[in-house]
Amino acid sequence: MDKRFSISQYPNAAEINNKLNALIKKPIYTITPEALAAYEKDYFDAKCQKSKAMIEEAKKIIPGGVQHNLAFNYPFPLVFTKAEGCYLYDIDGNRYYDFLQAGGPTVLGSNPPEIREQVIDLLNTCGPSTGLFHEFEYKLAKKISDSVETVDMFRMLQSGTEACMLAVRIARLATKNRNIVKMGGAYHGWSDQLGYGIRIPGVPIRIMRDTQEFFPGDLNDLEKVLRRNMFRGGTAAVFLEAIGPESGSRPVDKDFCQGVERLCRKYGALLVFDEVVTGFRIGMAGAQGYFGCSPDLTIFGKVIAGGYPGAGGVGGKREYMKYLGAGLDGAVKVKKAFCGGTLSANPLSCAAGYFTLEEIDRTNACQKAGEMGDRIIKGLQEVIDRRHLPFVAFNQGSICHLETVGTLQFSIDWHKPWTIPHVLDETNVRKTEMTHMGAAYMAEGLVTLAGSRLYTSAAYTPELIDDAVARFDKVFANIAVKE
Repeated sequence: MDKRFSISQYPNAAEINNKLNALIKKPIYTITPEALAAYEKDYFDAKCQKSKAMIEEAKKIIPGGVQHNLAFNYPFPLVFTKAEGCYLYDIDGNRYYDFLQAGGPTVLGSNPPEIREQVIDLLNTCGPSTGLFHEFEYKLAKKISDSVETVDMFRMLQSGTEACMLAVRIARLATKNRNIVKMGGAYHGWSDQLGYGIRIPGVPIRIMRDTQEFFPGDLNDLEKVLRRNMFRGGTAAVFLEAIGPESGSRPVDKDFCQGVERLCRKYGALLVFDEVVTGFRIGMAGAQGYFGCSPDLTIFGKVIAGGYPGAGGVGGKREYMKYLGAGLDGAVKVKKAFCGGTLSANPLSCAAGYFTLEEIDRTNACQKAGEMGDRIIKGLQEVIDRRHLPFVAFNQGSICHLETVGTLQFSIDWHKPWTIPHVLDETNVRKTEMTHMGAAYMAEGLVTLAGSRLYTSAAYTPELIDDAVARFDKVFANIAVKE
């Protein structure tokens, strides 16, 4: 197994957070209204007419016009019809550099032929699903178990959200404790109880009464929560995005995860690593291998189906995964952590995932993608410095961040409710400017995640990365303080 990682040098978290804190204290720097209007007229209206017409029709039968949040872009979503390597093509024939990478799963690049041919062969023989066991269920589980040291057993699901929900059930059965603790700002899917802290309308506050947060990167704050929970039902699990909340948008110190693990052992809570983004992107051993941690349960998603649908799963130590086999393996006196899913572990997803992980391993794709992440961030930093902009660019391997307004750096202190309206107002304004920046990038042929995050893949070359940096530079030439 390839034991290299995509991170060549871990970022200085304190330095980056200081820059991000300084960014949100400055006036907002964003694309000028004149430049934005020109992009709308000369690019979106002139060159994306088929997309615009289709989205107008889609709005009549699809709420908002799109089926996925990532697909919404200002001034209107574009319709993409082809993905190949590091490129995306829209219905009007325009070509883009793909830094969205389907939200992160395509470490090899989009639609690699090596995987596609294997999937087509499966479709020709078995079809996408039978509802019964297929050999690739075992092959994928074995590959994940062989790659990630703490994964003795693996259960395939359909999404990272489902995997997080199931991990909660396992943790409560295993520890007989009640509370779930997560890092502030971290995203562990859109289920009701794990939506704590991200302000989801329509969820009664009582649903989240057994969920708590701690301040990102603050071990002292985590221990306060764990200590308090000792008197209110104990802590079943601490959920962790290892590189920081929102895929490392607010980075944590390199030794932070080991500190969290020590506290989990001290207070009898399971440590749950959410590796939906980092798993098989940081390296074959995951972020836990990079940080030297031993989580009890690991959440997988994204890449374990190679960009094909049905990507989610829970892996972990045998003593905890046994709660998923109760009633199936003859185990007695063990309550079952119930889970379902008609299309979970379907042959198509498992085959795509297995062959993808094999190819990532064989070609050292994680490290190659990380080198491209290093290159684009170095280029962006040079442009930012040359143009004297307050923007912050950094990366954790192939997970790259370009913060122009620092929306995610704002933290709500629920103990000071009078500050909440100010924070909400600030974040709403900055989210709007993120969409404007994203539109400018798109018009220059750059597809990003919400205008602030980029994923690189092994399909990029240094020449392509340098061309992408030049396109970002064209956008940055039209930046000014928002009036």
